[in-house]
Amino acid sequence: MPDFDLLVIGGGPGGYVAAIRAAQRGLSVGLVEKERPGGVCLNWGCIPTKAMLRSAEVFHTVTAAAEFGVYADNVRYDFGAVRQRKDGIVKELTDGVAGLLKANGVTVIEGHARFTGPTSVEVSEAGPSPIFPGGPRYAAAPTTALRRIEARDVVVATGSVPARLPIPGADLPGVITSDGAFGLTEVPGRVVIVGGSAVGAEWASLFHTFGAEVTIVEMQDRLVPVEDAEIGAALDRSFGKRGITVLTGATVQSIAETAGGLRVTVGGPKPAELDADVVLVGVGRRPNTADLGLDVAGITTDARGFVPVDEGLRTGVEHVYAIGDVTGKALLAHVASHQGIVAADVITGHPAHIDYAVIPAATFTHPEIASVGLTEAAAREAGHEIVTARFPFAALGRAKTFGETEGFVKIVAGQRHGEVLGVHIIGPSASDLITEGALAISLEATLDELAGTIHAHPTLGEIGMETALAGLGMPLHIAPRKR
Repeated sequence: MPDFDLLVIGGGPGGYVAAIRAAQRGLSVGLVEKERPGGVCLNWGCIPTKAMLRSAEVFHTVTAAAEFGVYADNVRYDFGAVRQRKDGIVKELTDGVAGLLKANGVTVIEGHARFTGPTSVEVSEAGPSPIFPGGPRYAAAPTTALRRIEARDVVVATGSVPARLPIPGADLPGVITSDGAFGLTEVPGRVVIVGGSAVGAEWASLFHTFGAEVTIVEMQDRLVPVEDAEIGAALDRSFGKRGITVLTGATVQSIAETAGGLRVTVGGPKPAELDADVVLVGVGRRPNTADLGLDVAGITTDARGFVPVDEGLRTGVEHVYAIGDVTGKALLAHVASHQGIVAADVITGHPAHIDYAVIPAATFTHPEIASVGLTEAAAREAGHEIVTARFPFAALGRAKTFGETEGFVKIVAGQRHGEVLGVHIIGPSASDLITEGALAISLEATLDELAGTIHAHPTLGEIGMETALAGLGMPLHIAPRKR
């Protein structure tokens, strides 16, 4: 007889949600986790970075308080206090997840899981971390097995870890990943960030706000290359105005130690030698399957190391499922959580599905970025005849009163019916505003329907209505585009 109906390996935003939903469906559930509950998102990603970015935002607001008729003298920050606040928030949330697991009757087993068969694992004590002394992340090979577990079904939810650069000097002291950045006890004077996607751009925004000299090196021709081209160009301009140096179409060839720190050799149209105190590598993530024993269970991976799954999150092995970053579908916490719900429902015989075409994403730079659906280029490549519409925050009353007028909303819609295909935002509260765009695409809403929905005034949210009106050629608060 199995120890559990379901065993979940990994307690991140996918794993713990799958465990809770399965328990709510009446299953006996075990969850193996070698760190605090919450995974990368709560411990090393979404939450801690946003906590620190919020501190940077407050610092920026206070230093600009005179613009609002408020005067503050001797404004300064305490990076130790910033980190302490971050740690407190992380602990509160991870403790909360632990409490939810307990309240739902999920048995949490601490340690590192390794398959001994398709639905059986051995759990070992996680070894020491080479990056964070005393912590289990990126543990070395596990020690002797502490417990063997059999389950009827298994969900693999082990997430991902930062990718490393295969270049000379990538392993030098002072070369860190986004995880390693949390180990910094002070803001470096000079930072070179390798990679201008969401991770790199967010850390660039944070470090610069706290006074660091920041340079971003991005291989593609613009920042945040997965976003609509206009969004990337707008962020590039914004960073440039603030004093962040952006080198696009460039690659890091090597990193070397110098008497004063590190020297980064950059190749491309404009070769350069960059001096830095810290080099932060944010070039993507890879699946976290080290010493998981996937081969023993018969679980195959693709060329990148991710675990292929079908619409029900099933792997090629009966009774074994995979969710979250390890599937390579979309490396976002909210996708992992939704996959966790779907997997638990499928396992318990309840119809469920996930629509990967409607996944909102947010980047918490200053200004914020958020998007959902097709970019303009992707819509054209897919054969759509489209119309695009833009509305600037500078023309929005609430944005002016808020003191944040940089950026715009862009809608990509079908030309014939006006159906919303994509929404792209750069500006204040973009991460909150994008939900209307996701709902519009999910419900197959049109520009007419968005424009005809009464939006509260004065709000940032009414920019969706204003952009739709612009797309219909009848804008009320900006001049019509010449056709």
